[in-house]
Amino acid sequence: MTQKDVILILAVIGALAILGFILRVTFALLGPLMLIAIGYFIYRAWQKQGGGR
Repeated sequence: MTQKDVILILAVIGALAILGFILRVTFALLGPLMLIAIGYFIYRAWQKQGGGR
């Protein structure tokens, strides 16, 4: 096994760890973001229906 192989394996492991962290943060924030989005769309529909400015 050459030094390039070791570096490649470490790079792949590091990339997978970072990807897993990003996915965990994304799914942790998914609930609050969905609530904010639903509230925003309800607000926009209410503004249009109420004849907002």
